Amino acid sequence: MRDGPTRATLPVIVASATLTVMAGAVLGPVVPGIQDGVGVSESLAGLIITTHGAFIVLTSPIAGALIDRYGPRRPYLAGLGIYAIGGGAGLFIDSFLPLLASRAVLGVGVAFVYTAITVLIYDLYRGDRMDRALGLRSGANSAGAAVWPLVGGALGVVSWQFPFAVYLLAVPLGVVALAAIPNTGRGGSDVATDGDGLGAATERSGALGVLRRRPALLAVYLLYFAANALLYAVVVFYPQLLTGIGIDSPFGIGLYLSANGIAGGVAGVLYGRLKGQFGAHPLVAVAFGLWIVAFALATVVASPLEAFAPVVLIGVGIGLVFPSTFVWVESLAPTAQQGQFGSYVAMAGYVGQFVSPVAFGPLVAPFGVRAVFAAAALVAVVGLASFAAAVRR
Repeated sequence: MRDGPTRATLPVIVASATLTVMAGAVLGPVVPGIQDGVGVSESLAGLIITTHGAFIVLTSPIAGALIDRYGPRRPYLAGLGIYAIGGGAGLFIDSFLPLLASRAVLGVGVAFVYTAITVLIYDLYRGDRMDRALGLRSGANSAGAAVWPLVGGALGVVSWQFPFAVYLLAVPLGVVALAAIPNTGRGGSDVATDGDGLGAATERSGALGVLRRRPALLAVYLLYFAANALLYAVVVFYPQLLTGIGIDSPFGIGLYLSANGIAGGVAGVLYGRLKGQFGAHPLVAVAFGLWIVAFALATVVASPLEAFAPVVLIGVGIGLVFPSTFVWVESLAPTAQQGQFGSYVAMAGYVGQFVSPVAFGPLVAPFGVRAVFAAAALVAVVGLASFAAAVRR
C-alpha cells in the first residue's frame, strides 16, 4: 500500500543527502590527528577517508536490488542504522585495522542511504515537484561539502576522535524518518508501468539487456562520472594552486572549497525552477560551458580574489548536472528497476572521484599544477562536444 509524503518527508530526505557527503568530508581536516592517534603513515591515514568509497561502489548494486524488491523505506532506515554504527564507532576505536573496518561498514550504510533517497524521490514526487526535490538533494550535497569540513575541523580541536560523533546524527534522523518516510508501494508483487507502458513483471530484465535497449543510460552514467572527476580535480589540486599564490593556511583553502560547495548548493536549490524554464539539456550544456571557462581561468589566476571565480563557476555547473543526471535515470530506467539503475549513479560518481587524482596527478611533476586545469578544460570541451552530438541524435 502506497502512502503519500508528509510535510516532514522532503526535509528528512534532504538532511539524509548531507550525510552521504559528510561520510568523508567531516574527517578531512583531522587526517594528521588520525595519523598520530593510530600511529600510521599519512597514506594509511588517508585510507580512513577513502575506504568507505570503495564499499559504496561494491555494495550499491546490492542496495539497489533490495530497494527494488522491498521498496526504499526499509533499506533506507537500515542504512541509517548501519551508517551510525560504522561512523560512530570511531569515537571508541584507537587502532588502525578496527577503524578501517568501521569505515567499510560506514560505506555499506552510505550505499543504502544514497540509493534509497533517490528512489524515494522517484516514488513520492512527480513532475516539477520531483525536479525541485532532486535539486534540493543536490544542493544539500554541495552545502554539506562546504559545511562539514568546517565542523570536522572545529571538533578536531578537542580530539581527533570527536568528529566521529557527528555520524551519530543518523540516529535522531532515523527516529524522525520512522514517522516521516512513508511506504511507497514499490516492491513485492506490485506491477508498475514505465514510460514505455510496459509492466514491471515484463520489463524486469538483466542490466545489459536494458542498457542495449536504452543506451542513453550509459551516457548519463558517463556524465556523472566525468562531473565527479572534474569536481575532484578541484578538491585535490586546487589547494596546490592556492599555495602558489600565497593562500597556504587550512582555513584559507577551506574558504575556497566552501565557496565551491555553496555555489553548487545555490544552483541546486534553483534547479527545479531553471529546468522548468529551460529544460535539462540546455542546463547541462551551460554547465559544460561554465567548466570550460572555469578551468581555463584556473590556468592563469594570479591573485586570491581572482581564484574565487573558477571554484564558483565549477560549483554552479555541478549544481546543474547532478540533479539532471537523476532526472534522466528516472525517465530512462525501467520503473521496477530504478533502485538497480539508480545505484549505478553512485558507483559512477565514486569511481570518478577515485580516478580523478590518478588521471590528473601525473601532470603535476613535469608540467606544474596548472596543467591539471588545462587538461580538465580540455576534458570539458570534449564533454560538451560529445553531449551536443548525443542530443542531436
